[in-house]
Amino acid sequence: MNTTLLHQYQLVLSSRGALLDYCETISTEHLARPVPSFNNDSMGSQMRHVANTYLGWLLNFLQPEQRPYFNQGNHKDLQAIRAMFEQVNLVVNDFLQQHKDNITSPLTLPRESDTPLTLTPLELFTHVTTHEFHHKGQIVNMSRQLGYIPVDTDVIRT
Repeated sequence: MNTTLLHQYQLVLSSRGALLDYCETISTEHLARPVPSFNNDSMGSQMRHVANTYLGWLLNFLQPEQRPYFNQGNHKDLQAIRAMFEQVNLVVNDFLQQHKDNITSPLTLPRESDTPLTLTPLELFTHVTTHEFHHKGQIVNMSRQLGYIPVDTDVIRT
């Protein structure tokens, strides 16, 4: 199962790479510009949110020691965004390695004020990757609203 998820993450990386390469054509000013129809979020802040979701679900909820989340400085330009996702890749690889033999074994995730969640590593991995694709679509839409013509960033690109 772990091999399948590693291959699946390679597809995620390919799609993310297409998005980041496309973002090379977008000015740094536009990457940081709030888009009113997206609650005044920017493309950069959306990418930071995606990266923080990986940290939150695959690392911080499972570890007694909390890693700090990425902040606004981590999405100030595309080089910083790429560096942020390099760290995310390490988290994902560690997570998949740690759970390679028990991808369907339930994990109990403590929550400060609510009932603990019981989820499998497969559910956690699926959640963060589908969450990324949801926001990737929003980022592409934001760029279109700023006057850019997006490229195909799907897993299967023609």
